Amino acid sequence: MKRLNFLLCTVVLLSCTTARKANDNAMYRFPKFDKEGHRGSRGLMPENTIPAMRAAIDLDVTTLEMDVVISKDNKVVVSHDPYFSADITTTPDGKIITKEEAAKLLLYKMNYDSIQKYDVGVKPHPGFPRQQKIPVSKPLLSELLQATEAYAKDKGKAPLWYNIETKTKESGDGVAHPAPEPFVNLLVPVIQQAGIADRTIIQSFDRRTLQVLHRKYPTFKTSLLIDSNNSQTLEENLDQLGFVPFAYSPHFTLVTPQLVKACHDKGMKIVPWTVNNKEGIERLKAMGVDGIITDYPDLF
Repeated sequence: MKRLNFLLCTVVLLSCTTARKANDNAMYRFPKFDKEGHRGSRGLMPENTIPAMRAAIDLDVTTLEMDVVISKDNKVVVSHDPYFSADITTTPDGKIITKEEAAKLLLYKMNYDSIQKYDVGVKPHPGFPRQQKIPVSKPLLSELLQATEAYAKDKGKAPLWYNIETKTKESGDGVAHPAPEPFVNLLVPVIQQAGIADRTIIQSFDRRTLQVLHRKYPTFKTSLLIDSNNSQTLEENLDQLGFVPFAYSPHFTLVTPQLVKACHDKGMKIVPWTVNNKEGIERLKAMGVDGIITDYPDLF
């Protein structure tokens, strides 16, 4: 009888554990419709900053989209460009920089303690008149993830998803950034240490990055970004990639009902970028896309 009771207790415990794991995994299912804040909330707050991410969380995005680069001291920094953009940058002594000066300020040639002295929030962005201006610097990815996870929890939000783009291209290897493999080897541990690997997608226009992930870190979800001037078919793009990624992310002008169906037939999500008007969002939703990336998450 004692042995029978022991076996029954073991079965119950295993069942509870299995159920708990199933519930945990359910928490991290990809959203039914994914509302992604591009660079956090680029149209409303300084891009790729912690305040931009918090604003997006307040607007109930399901995924925070961002870009990362690597500094000279091998820190993973949240930044769209591998240099300081003249559109948003103010120097440590308060000066505005020209495009020529900006191109020389490569983050890969600067340690992070120097990078964080530049402001990227007070200069008005010419393309985003609604963007709030506040003093802010480029954050480390580790700092941003810690801040967003804590903020979402404090606000009682569901676990966030993250869509992180690696900014690499072959001509920049060793000049503006590490080659894809060392880049990925620096990025992955930051994501793992933050405890968000199950709800992170790594996206790139550079298929080499995704190929490294597929080979070395096969459990990571990937997304192939497709530019507006890409004239290849879905099949041709996937053939060059060499595998079917978790998601396909084309410029919104490339999306058709046929492309949506083709992606779904292959078991891929399709999440177009960057849609900045309500009509465009509704039109793409009607086609059946799985999510939208926008600079204005208040449009959702």
